[in-house]
Amino acid sequence: MAVGKAKWILVSGGAGFIGSHLCDYLVARGERVLCVDNTVTGNKRNIAHLLGHPRFRFRKQDITRPFKPGVKLRQVYNLASPASPVGYYKKPLETILVGSYGVKNMLDLALRNRARFLQASTSEVYGDPKVHPQREDYWGNVNPIGLRSCYDESKRYAEALVMVYRRRFKVETRIARIFNTYGPRMDLKDGRVVPNLVKQAVLGQPLTVYGDGRQTRSFCFVSDLVKGLHSLMNSRFPGPTNLGNPAEFTVLAFAKKIRKLSGSKSRIVFKPLPEDDPTRRKPDISKARRELRWRPRVSLDEGLGLTIDYFRQQLV
Repeated sequence: MAVGKAKWILVSGGAGFIGSHLCDYLVARGERVLCVDNTVTGNKRNIAHLLGHPRFRFRKQDITRPFKPGVKLRQVYNLASPASPVGYYKKPLETILVGSYGVKNMLDLALRNRARFLQASTSEVYGDPKVHPQREDYWGNVNPIGLRSCYDESKRYAEALVMVYRRRFKVETRIARIFNTYGPRMDLKDGRVVPNLVKQAVLGQPLTVYGDGRQTRSFCFVSDLVKGLHSLMNSRFPGPTNLGNPAEFTVLAFAKKIRKLSGSKSRIVFKPLPEDDPTRRKPDISKARRELRWRPRVSLDEGLGLTIDYFRQQLV
């Protein structure tokens, strides 16, 4: 990979669902983008249309191992991590290592390049919250030894590590706490509520709702989320910053909405709630509104329509 004077933006986890949309957005804005992904949960199909673009490079790389990017960097977006229970239940060691060694390696790259660094954190740092809606000053209610801890605690550790580098080495850092995000390119086998229900609706299978369906989620369309990440990176605000849609729905109501929008006749079936599954999720985005002038724009009906169309193309 040739070294030039122009500086690049590195997106780790760039072949994943959110990462690939971020790569699209940055390339469209005229940026030079180095996409790094080991494709454990990402998929090269997500970036196939960018391969060969003069301002885009893909490198298959495990970020838990130090590497030289071969280009000068001005920004680093660190999105690398399994992000669904299916992913991190299958790969718990890989998940906790990418959230520790991987984050350190990305921070070291930012430090050496004097690049701005954004860490993709998660609403899971709040655990099963006792505060609603969730504000950034809430410390959370997390089980440190449960099945989900490989993900939850690696993200909490990552935030702490980012702050150490900010305070000790003066790395210019940003922390984004991402709430439920959905849209095209989601893994059909992701296991989370949107791909599960949409796939079942499209295939005419029973819609699975866990627990009694009264637990809540807030859903942000991927294009809105990507704009939030870009706004945060290019702001003067370090975060942590909640990025998500504050419109709150019960899972049961959400399942019924998917059934209606997809034209499905599927019945709804109930199964036991998974361990440590949060009962409520709703971001307080007042900081993002104030500091970034950001808020979600895509309605749930519009976003779900695009997502259902994508799943139909993949499944039917």
